[in-house]
Amino acid sequence: VQLQASGGGLVQAGGSLRLSCAVTGSIRKIDNMAWYRQAPGKQRELVALITTSGASNYRDSVKGRFTISRDNAKNTIYLETNSLNAEDTAVYYCNADVVDSRGRRQIYWGQGTQVTVSS
Repeated sequence: VQLQASGGGLVQAGGSLRLSCAVTGSIRKIDNMAWYRQAPGKQRELVALITTSGASNYRDSVKGRFTISRDNAKNTIYLETNSLNAEDTAVYYCNADVVDSRGRRQIYWGQGTQVTVSS
């Protein structure tokens, strides 16, 4: 099982980016999926989480600006980021709670995608 994140880049303050993360491999099912981020010198923090049914929650600092969604048919999650500011600069990681074809459950992480917001 692998997670491949994409969509990061350099954007001006106030701009937007759409991050994607695809899960591939021998998968039986995927439960919760999430986006985390880690800024230089800081701990990794949860940005947003989405359940299988589509219920979501966000850290306070991104509420109203970021939207997490998932396409279960494609085993992919997205993070629409709007009104970006310098505090959003970080490496963004996707995360998935996966049951593989052998019935084993494990949390998997993507490789990270850099988001840099210039002021």
